[in-house]
Amino acid sequence: MSDTAPELRYKLVLLKLSGEALAGDRGFGIDPSVVDQLTDEIQSIVEMGVTLGVVIGGGNIVRGAMASKEGMDRVQADYMGMLSTIINALAVQDLLEHKGVETRVMTAIRMEEIAEPYIRRRALRHMEKERVVLFAGGVYSGPREEPRRRVHPEHHVPRDRESRTRCDGCRGGFAVQGERPSDHRAQPGESRRGR
Repeated sequence: MSDTAPELRYKLVLLKLSGEALAGDRGFGIDPSVVDQLTDEIQSIVEMGVTLGVVIGGGNIVRGAMASKEGMDRVQADYMGMLSTIINALAVQDLLEHKGVETRVMTAIRMEEIAEPYIRRRALRHMEKERVVLFAGGVYSGPREEPRRRVHPEHHVPRDRESRTRCDGCRGGFAVQGERPSDHRAQPGESRRGR
């Protein structure tokens, strides 16, 4: 056997974890044993030399699309869903850091006391320093016609963060292997690079 590590096919990877995956068999909330297993897998990937960004969903707590179908204002429902992703990111961050994996949570919704604001160059710098970056809280798409910020729900994040951080590949971890929740169906032209 060789003493040198094998050449990695992907050196910078974006992983999408659905919130439902964090719930495990419970179907709701956060199952600590599932998060422990996922963070063990993330730790082993990092130890292989892969730089990792992780987009975390929030469907185990609130699904904005479902709440709006039940009559809630769509924007309010999406904000609640985005906050769910931040809760999940903080849970994953806590376990990763207990295992010695350096992480940063970045979010499009400003809440500096618990997470860094998403700034592309800052995210790239964290990744250069081999930190796992946990992306949560939606996507800030910048000003459009109106001068206020536009924030989009989490299902836009993997494609956006993959392209902005120049990842070599994007992998998904959904609740049911090989399936995507119905409100996350691929849109025409959606990138599936590396899947």
